[in-house]
Amino acid sequence: MTADRVDQLIAAWERELPAALHPTTELSKRLLLLAAAVDESARAVLPELGLTMAEFDVLGTLRRSGEPCRMKPTELSRSLLLSSGGTSNVVNQLANRGLVVREPDPDDGRGTQIRLTDEGVAMAEKAVLAGAAAHAEVWAGVPAEVLDAATTALRALHQATGPTARRG
Repeated sequence: MTADRVDQLIAAWERELPAALHPTTELSKRLLLLAAAVDESARAVLPELGLTMAEFDVLGTLRRSGEPCRMKPTELSRSLLLSSGGTSNVVNQLANRGLVVREPDPDDGRGTQIRLTDEGVAMAEKAVLAGAAAHAEVWAGVPAEVLDAATTALRALHQATGPTARRG
C-alpha cells in the first residue's frame, strides 16, 4: 500500500516527537480528512442553489421536523447549535427570500414559530438531495462491504465516546 498524507504525517512525528503520537492519532487524522472531504462536497453544491451553509442547516432542520415544517426559534437555535442572534439573522435572510415565514405560535399567544413556505420546502428538498448526492460521490469508489464495516465501527466508536459513555 502506498503511503498517503496521514502516513507521512505519522512518520514525521515518529521521527520528531514520538510522544505526540497516541494509539488514536492515525484514526483521528483520517477522520478529520474524511470529514473535511464530506463537508466540502456539500459546501460545493450550495452556491449553485444560492445558499450558505447556515441557510442550508436552517432549511434542512425545518424540513426534517415534518409537517408543517415549523419550529419555535429557541428549538431551532438549540438544534443548530447557533446563538439566538445568529439564528435570527439567518431566518431574516431566508424570510427576505420568501423561504420561511414567522407565524404566531398556536400554543403560546406571545411566541412565534418559524415555518417553511412552499418555496422553502422545495428549496430545502432540493438542497438536501444535492448534498446527499455530493456525499455519495465522495464514497463512490468504496466497496459496499468497506462502507458497512466503517459505519459499524464508527457507530461503536461514537457510542463509546459520546456524552452518555463519559458519564458512566
